[in-house]
Amino acid sequence: MMNIQLTPIVKQLLIANIIFFIGSFLVPAAQSLFALYYFENPNFQIWQPLTSMFMHGGITHILFNMFALVSFGTFLEYVFGGKRFLAFYILSGLGASILHLVVNYYQVHQAVDLLVLNGFSKTEIYELLNKGMYNTGWMTVLSQEKLNALNMAFHTPAVGASGAIYGLLVAFAFMAPNAGLSLLFIPVPIKAKYFVPGLLLIDLYLGVTGGGAIFGGSTGIAHFAHLGGALAGFVLMMNFRKRQFDQNRWD
Repeated sequence: MMNIQLTPIVKQLLIANIIFFIGSFLVPAAQSLFALYYFENPNFQIWQPLTSMFMHGGITHILFNMFALVSFGTFLEYVFGGKRFLAFYILSGLGASILHLVVNYYQVHQAVDLLVLNGFSKTEIYELLNKGMYNTGWMTVLSQEKLNALNMAFHTPAVGASGAIYGLLVAFAFMAPNAGLSLLFIPVPIKAKYFVPGLLLIDLYLGVTGGGAIFGGSTGIAHFAHLGGALAGFVLMMNFRKRQFDQNRWD
């Protein structure tokens, strides 16, 4: 990619992410306050879909996300302008949070409904889940894999700017489809119009087979949050294209 001077909104987002990252280590309670919990979990707060996109789980996590923010965000801010770029970034991040919560809702209620059908009290189920406990009798209904997935969906908070970054990736593929992109383990550049869909297919595969809540196991990565950010970015870019067409057409 071209070496482009850091733009104002990207710079401010970069600073905000670093402040949140350092602050979460200085004030450990910030993790439970600002990370995104499942909305039936007592730790959930209404602001978490927004604040969670500024939280990160470790130095590698934030370095990769901030590298992508600078690499793609700087170009896109030049194209969109500061206000539109910020709105795009935030909406992509919120789209990631929403899909992540929807997937977790499906996972939790799939397990809870199955337990209720087998005679367990729904009230007791939620009381135990809220305490971080479970009834050993649940194992007669749920496999260990599904029980682990239930606990992860209900208790594990999501953090990171990855959903917003995926929205930026989709926008970049729209704006510069023939630009070459590469991964660390794939040294040959691949055009963005192929690279980004390929990356999304990998996330979908990992989400369905082992990285998402719906089907059991987990890689510890919120793959459906990535897909939610990408979907939000796609919808926003389609709307952007439509507006550009409407402004330039002859009536």
